[in-house]
Amino acid sequence: MKHEVKDVGGSVVIAFEGDVDLQTSPKAREALLATVGQGKPVVVDLAKVGYIDSSGVASLVEALQTAKKGGQTLALAAVSEGALRVLKLARLDAVFAIHGSVDDAV
Repeated sequence: MKHEVKDVGGSVVIAFEGDVDLQTSPKAREALLATVGQGKPVVVDLAKVGYIDSSGVASLVEALQTAKKGGQTLALAAVSEGALRVLKLARLDAVFAIHGSVDDAV
């Protein structure tokens, strides 16, 4: 799993690529929390995530809770079919703001 962080229109966009699973979720968690720590609105680009497991979902939920505590927003964008399937199974598609593209989320 790789990730990239960039500023887009006043928001911080963090884009993940690859699988977010038990092996890679600690790195994803660290990156998400560091991004939330910047104090700006956060957009998580999941377009290139082929698979996400419960540990990866837990990292997203923790980042969302941390953002809310800090008065920030955290949205998901361009969620891949595989990742969206997992989010829907966990009924988290009703918890996260999910946008079709990063541009829509920003």
